[in-house]
Amino acid sequence: MLEVTCGKTGRYCDGISRRSALKLGFAGLGGLTLAGLYRAEAAAGITSSNKAVINIHLGGGPSHQDMFDLKPEAAREFRGEFNPIKTNVSGFDICEHFPRLAAMADKFAVIRSLIGMVDDHSNFHTQTGYGRKDLQNIGGRPGIGAVVSKLLGPAGSGAPAHIAYNDAPVGYLGPVYKGYRPSGGDLKLVGSMTADRLESRTNLLSSLDKLRRETDGSGQMKALDSFTQRAVGVVTSGDVANALDLDKEDKKVRERYGKDMDSFLRARRLVEAGVRVVTFDWGGWDTHANNFDSLRKQLPRLDQGMSALINDLHERGMEKDVTIVMWGEFGRTPRVNMGAGRDHWSRVAMGFLAGGGMRTGQFIGSTTKNAEEAKDRPIHLQEVFSTIYHNMGIDVSRTQIIDPAGRPQYLTDKRDPIKELV
Repeated sequence: MLEVTCGKTGRYCDGISRRSALKLGFAGLGGLTLAGLYRAEAAAGITSSNKAVINIHLGGGPSHQDMFDLKPEAAREFRGEFNPIKTNVSGFDICEHFPRLAAMADKFAVIRSLIGMVDDHSNFHTQTGYGRKDLQNIGGRPGIGAVVSKLLGPAGSGAPAHIAYNDAPVGYLGPVYKGYRPSGGDLKLVGSMTADRLESRTNLLSSLDKLRRETDGSGQMKALDSFTQRAVGVVTSGDVANALDLDKEDKKVRERYGKDMDSFLRARRLVEAGVRVVTFDWGGWDTHANNFDSLRKQLPRLDQGMSALINDLHERGMEKDVTIVMWGEFGRTPRVNMGAGRDHWSRVAMGFLAGGGMRTGQFIGSTTKNAEEAKDRPIHLQEVFSTIYHNMGIDVSRTQIIDPAGRPQYLTDKRDPIKELV
């Protein structure tokens, strides 16, 4: 059984479940052979590259002023309970609960003046750069994983272009570009099954389903073909199967990431195996109450997992090819509420970036005295996406995708990459 899962179990303050799953059995599914897919890619001019992005969503909305934009001179009801510490970059202070990241601040950049966020408990805008209502009449905006899958396709290693461990909007591109999530059991060939036999079976299923496929007007059968092919690719690619098996990782490396940080390690292993886009949610950040008690537990774990991921990429020579972006749906209120929490605040937020060959070791922009508004160098959410696409080798100033209504759509409206980074 294969499972394509959107999101993770859990609820935010709006009471909406973040889990939605579609389970697909092999019966009734068809697809191209792996060899046929590679021939099609070659004919389309799609070639392998090492460029990749890891998009990490801190679901619930992380407190920007308690992480990377502390205000020690503000009144206590604004500054909160944490203190800033110096990093290895002069003038770049961050939270005291990030000692590992503080020692390697030259390897990442922080946007302190991120605008364009939406007061919506969703990762939709950190996947697309747009709100959910944009182009809703034709399916909505596609996420970066779907866009990269459409424009670049698989890298040629057998890995799917996009693996999503959270909601990954496909928008008007349709379900064929939905992020793939392998789940359940050991994804390896067993017994007498060989790659050729597995591909022969998918060819047979494709033939049996030909009539239904030809009469299907929704695109769902085409999507199932795509899911099947990606599953075959995962199973027949030793690199991808090994990447998913964290027991194959060196014990010392696993310990470096820390407890419950498998998502960070798995992301590194997947991009190393050829996946172009990996997206996942981590942690619970909807801290309307007990903000500081929650962060005292969350921040040290994030510090360990993120520092391990960045170090891993540098040690493996991948830091110029793999872009890391970490953010949430919005920031938190400047004033601490009566429950020692912070509420939703979409007027300014933080963005964390590393790798991708970017100029790191800097913070970009600033906020007003209580971290309530962007003051200097506001950076729009879409400018971050334009930067990530640039790092992936996609020219957003020219690239367009034709939507279902026949209209060309740019990937972003703000198409200049962030000049401080590229």
